[in-house]
Amino acid sequence: MGEIATSDWQVTLFYNPNSIIAKKTLAYTKAEGFPIREVDILKTPFTGTQLEELADRLNLKIGELVNKNHPDFEKHFGHPNLSERDWIKILKKNPELLKEPIAIRGDITILVKTPSDIIKL
Repeated sequence: MGEIATSDWQVTLFYNPNSIIAKKTLAYTKAEGFPIREVDILKTPFTGTQLEELADRLNLKIGELVNKNHPDFEKHFGHPNLSERDWIKILKKNPELLKEPIAIRGDITILVKTPSDIIKL
C-alpha cells in the first residue's frame, strides 16, 4: 500500500494552479462530473516517498518527472547528471518543475497531456 491515498470513486489531481493545461483539466474533470480531490502542488509539498510512488505508478524514473523544458530549470540547473535522490530534492524544493497534471483513480495513474485524457481513468 502506497503513501498516496487513492479511490476507485474519485479522481485525485495533482496540479500547478498556474498551469493552463491544469486549469483546463480541472474544469474538464468537474464538467464530466467526476468526484475530484484537488492537490495544489505549490501548497501541498511532496515527500520523497510520494514522488517515488508517483514515478513508479507512471513507470518513470524520478528524473523523468522533472519538466526540463520549464524556463526555471535550465536557468537554475543547466544539464545536470543527477541521482534519484538529487532529483527528489529538486522536486521537493521546486514543485513547479514537476510534469503535471497527474491524475489518479484507483490503480490507474496518468500524466495528463490534454484535458480529455481524464477519460482514460
